Amino acid sequence: RTYTSDDVAVTYDLKRCIHARECVKGLPAVFDVNKRPWIQPDQATADEVAKVVQRCPTGALHFIRKDGDDAEPTPDENNINIVADGPLYVHGDITLKHINGDTILNDMRIALCRCGQSGDKPFCDNSHKDAGFTADGLIPEDKRMVEASESGGKLDITPGTNGPLALSGNFTITDATGETVFSGDKCWLCRCGASANKPFCDGTHNKIDFEAE
Repeated sequence: RTYTSDDVAVTYDLKRCIHARECVKGLPAVFDVNKRPWIQPDQATADEVAKVVQRCPTGALHFIRKDGDDAEPTPDENNINIVADGPLYVHGDITLKHINGDTILNDMRIALCRCGQSGDKPFCDNSHKDAGFTADGLIPEDKRMVEASESGGKLDITPGTNGPLALSGNFTITDATGETVFSGDKCWLCRCGASANKPFCDGTHNKIDFEAE
């Protein structure tokens, strides 16, 4: 759906929204779930709307400037943030790819399931809450892999059939406290929810017969 004012349009993808509420907390005059329509971009300036939309961690919200100003900038760096007991928030120049190489989605913000229970894999749909998924999002010192690496550029993410997320590109991973626990250009992240080495894949998906196209 699209909600417009004279200066800016806000697009909303219900399927990708997991109610992180960054929009509601950031600009309640515009984003108010008790009003209809619940998004009213004419209640703030285009700059204010654009700034808050970029806080949406899932990419459910985007904006289109109608006043001639710049569109949402592509981030200079790629980062994957581990949410405690929740998904992976990815922020960067992201291309989500099918295993055959076709592009599924180009975006700058997505939330990826890591509990293995989402009905909209590889995206998070909040199933981790009903499933009681627990994973504190903290990585012990001996499991960290922080190397000197270039920043920026394309980040390709490919969900493997019945297997992990394959990441390729320059990126960092930050834990639930915001501390960098990985930097490099390639790794495989668990999406079955059962790895003993979360967020990294340890092959457990094979043992539990994880299924995900």
